[in-house]
Amino acid sequence: MKEVLSILGILLSPISLFLSIWIVTPAPIYSLLPLAVGAPEVCQWLLLLNTTTFVLLLFNLQGSWLQYVGLGISVVGIILSILPFVQLPNAQQQMQLVMEKQLGQSYSRTILKQEYFGRSYPFNLIDAFKGIHIGGIRYTPSIQFAAPDGVPLHLNIYRPPQPGKYPGIIIIHGGGWQTGSPETNADFSRYMATQGYTVFAITYRYAPAYKFPAQLDDVRSALTFIQQHATEYETDVNRIALLGRSAGGQLAMLAAYQQNPLPVRAVISYYGPSNLAKGYREPPTPDPLNVRSVLEAFLGGTPDQVPEQYTKASPINYVNRPLPPTLLIHGSRDHITSIKFPRMLLQSLQAAGNQAILLEIPWAEHAFDYIFNGPSNQLALYHTERFLAWALKDMEK
Repeated sequence: MKEVLSILGILLSPISLFLSIWIVTPAPIYSLLPLAVGAPEVCQWLLLLNTTTFVLLLFNLQGSWLQYVGLGISVVGIILSILPFVQLPNAQQQMQLVMEKQLGQSYSRTILKQEYFGRSYPFNLIDAFKGIHIGGIRYTPSIQFAAPDGVPLHLNIYRPPQPGKYPGIIIIHGGGWQTGSPETNADFSRYMATQGYTVFAITYRYAPAYKFPAQLDDVRSALTFIQQHATEYETDVNRIALLGRSAGGQLAMLAAYQQNPLPVRAVISYYGPSNLAKGYREPPTPDPLNVRSVLEAFLGGTPDQVPEQYTKASPINYVNRPLPPTLLIHGSRDHITSIKFPRMLLQSLQAAGNQAILLEIPWAEHAFDYIFNGPSNQLALYHTERFLAWALKDMEK
């Protein structure tokens, strides 16, 4: 039996290390990107796997050099898989300080009111293993809101279980402007509905068949539809926030920073690009998505060929005007949209006198929140809830 367990440990140790190494290693090619995105977000499982492998080898040690090599490999795997946990307390502290500094006393007063509370802790290990509990909601899928050029566009609506009048969150999915659907990140939409929001998850026409600004036009069509049907869908049009991920973050910021059919009270961008020309000229290293080809498909060419397209599609070019508060959430290890771009956007927004916050997650890659119960999304969710509670609070209360 000892020999069998020892062989199992020897076999598991390199597998555990291979999975754990992506916590610190960027993906060189697209096919490996899910490993680089996912490894930090399942670090609790990797820690358990590495520890189990170490215990198997230690308690069945028979003096084989392979066993000692396996023990060493397991130790390296344990160290790698524990890194996000080591960084988490300081990351949370920094985020809390930034939120309080930028939003001031009104933010502190708002989050102290129990009716605005969501999660009471930024990270919970039990939730990381078991999943974040999501209660019952009312769900209305596949509502057509427009059909430009004969292309039907749909949205999904997530509402709290009880009828009422609720603040609204309009969610715009990512996917390089070429893929995605209203069902993307559905756990987040369902969760926010349980917290007292009407959530509209929308879509848009895709590149390369449709170039910018078709996608922004579709977002505005969705906003018009929501305004016209707000009463039917129990939404307070005076308390609306836009939230987008990746390409959707860029569209959310553009919509919030320009005139649109709804008075937007706040905008949240999860790892959204904000300076597309600079992003083209300074692609990430490594570049698993081939950022330049994605931008060319979206905008119809290079910055030299279609400079006006890059200018109009970059949120950073709209900051010199009064804008709704902006929350930027970004992984410091993002190899699709570099962390330097939201830092530049933050500086530009604040220099223009606008309220803006950047929360950096040190270990996180692009699309970190696809794993809803991972440490990165738990942190992001905690502060997103509080930002929305502050931004969309009922002024009449």
